[in-house]
Parts: sequence; C-alpha cells; structure tokens
Amino acid sequence: MKHISILLITLLFFSCKKDQEASAQRTYRMGFQNSAPTFNDTALFIQSLNLWTVRADAAIISTEVPWNELFSGVDAGAYVVDHYKDLAAFYRSKNLILWVYVDPQNGLDRTADATALIATGKSIAQAAVQEQYRRFVIAMDSILKPEHLGLALETNLIRFSSSRSVYGGVKQAANDVARELKLKNSKAKLSVSIQVEMAWGVFGGVAFQGIGQDLIDFPFIEEIGFSSYPYFIFGKPAEIPTDYYSRLLLSNKFPVFISEGGWASKSVSTPSISFISSNEIQKEYIERHHELLQSIQATALFQLTFTDIDITSLLPPIPATLGYFTSLGLLDINMQPKPSLSAWDANFQKQLK
Repeated sequence: MKHISILLITLLFFSCKKDQEASAQRTYRMGFQNSAPTFNDTALFIQSLNLWTVRADAAIISTEVPWNELFSGVDAGAYVVDHYKDLAAFYRSKNLILWVYVDPQNGLDRTADATALIATGKSIAQAAVQEQYRRFVIAMDSILKPEHLGLALETNLIRFSSSRSVYGGVKQAANDVARELKLKNSKAKLSVSIQVEMAWGVFGGVAFQGIGQDLIDFPFIEEIGFSSYPYFIFGKPAEIPTDYYSRLLLSNKFPVFISEGGWASKSVSTPSISFISSNEIQKEYIERHHELLQSIQATALFQLTFTDIDITSLLPPIPATLGYFTSLGLLDINMQPKPSLSAWDANFQKQLK
C-alpha cells in the first residue's frame, strides 16, 4: 500500500509539473502592424514602433492595393521600395518573422470594391485591375521576401456580402497570382484569411458555414489566417466557446494564425451595432484568447493596431465602420498603456514552443 501511495504521489508530481510547463509556454508568435493614434505623425509612428517591437517576435504588413498610384503610372516595385523596404529591413534587424497580406477588396466594407476603384469606375472583376493586383503582390514578395504571404482577406465575408462579380474577381486574382508565385519559386507560405464570426454564421444571421468553401475556392492555401472580432457577438470573453477556432478546422491540419482581431475597450452604440466594453474586459479577452490559441496550437497572433486611433484627427471622409475598431489598441490615444498591455506582456514572456 505504501508503494502505491508513493507511485501516486510521483505521478501527481510529474503531472502537475507538466501542466505548469505547458502554462508557461505559447505555440504562437506575437506581433502587430505598425500603428499610431494619428496617421500623419511620423514621430508617433516611430515611438509606437520602438514600443511594440520589444514585445513581439513577428510583424505583419496588411494593406490594400495602392490603386490610385498604380493606375497613375507608379511602378509597383518602386512603390514597395519607397513605402515598405526600409520597414521590412527594420523588422529583420529585430529578428521579427514577416507576414504580408494584400487585400484586393475593401478592408472596411466587404460589400464593395476598394474605394479608389469605385471612384474611377473600376472593379476587381476586370482583368486590367487584376493585373495591377498581381504586379503589386509579386513586387511585395520579391522585394520584401516575407516568410508568409496572404493573397486575400476575409474571403468568406466577401463571398457573403459582395456581388458575385467582386467575389469572382478576388478569387480569380488570388489564384492567378498564386500560380505565378509558384513559377517564380517564392519561398513564402501562401494563405487567405477567414472571418471567424462569418464562418460561425453569426454575421448575417445564417447557419454555421465553416471554411470548406474557402478551401475549395483557394486551393493554394498552405496555412489559414483567422480574422476575429468577437466583441460584436459576445458580451464577455468568457462566453466565447472553447471550440471557437477548433470547430472550424475539423480534420484539416493546416497551420492557423490570427491575421487580425482583438477586443475593443470602449462601448459603441449605433443604430446598426451596439456593444458594451471596458479596459478590464479587453484585458480579460487577451487572457482568454491565449487559451483558445493554445488549444489549436496556433502559429501566430497579430493585432493590426498597437495603439488606439484618434478618430478626431482624421480628415473626411471617415468610413462609418471605423469607429467600431478605434479602441482595439493596447495603448490609448495618448500613448498610455491600458491594462491589456500587461496581459499581452505576460503572454509574450511565455516560452515560444
């Protein structure tokens, strides 16, 4: 009996030790897209950059295609060199793994083409527009040489919200450039991103959708980006189901990362959308999200904003939907830390498995 007791104690000890080691680890890299409270203050961008790169081991450049410049005759390669090459080099100097995501559609309005295209009567459904997109993607890949490259964002939300022609254009453009990248021996892992709330069917009031159609429409996928803003759906982070990500994957073994997302720290009330939040609720989300990411062995986590956005500093026209995303940062508009920053830092200190 004594020997059995010793054995049980020994097993319990090693079990507890294993649990403690697991809780001190993370499977995913962490990072941001560079951001600042205002979009026209270079000093603030540099200040922000220096603050977040010390608490990151990855970085993301997520951007719409610069349609106006490309259709005005600016060479895609020259544009990438002028706007992104030095930034990517800085990330390399900090040993950050680079993700690049190029959005061929409208990042703040998934019902429509990019604003610049609409203004000139163009559409991603047109072959000439798809060609400009392909040139830009190839330039981003060949000049920046990212380890990871996303060719379309929130494809399921575009499919549900936009016209058939817009979605068809996105699908055609992404598949065409994927083939070209392979011919050019690109080393980047290719992906698209999926909007999680749409996949669950809670956006649009439809049934559970999953990601099956996206895997069919974009067969080049080597990994999957998840875009998730659960504060639109849940009142508290604790309400997020434990299978919130895993149910979408089912038997698929693709690596998964969070390409964008977060939890707003301020409440919003409009005729179309209303939610209640606070700094503490945002902190709770950072802590809860770690559990969800560990459960699927996610490979990376990105927030597109490190700081909140001072919407009063922006020039019109201001997209109506932007207000839903202005308080996602871990610093406020005065560059002061919010409680969520300490939660982020605690997770970053965990050993990368």
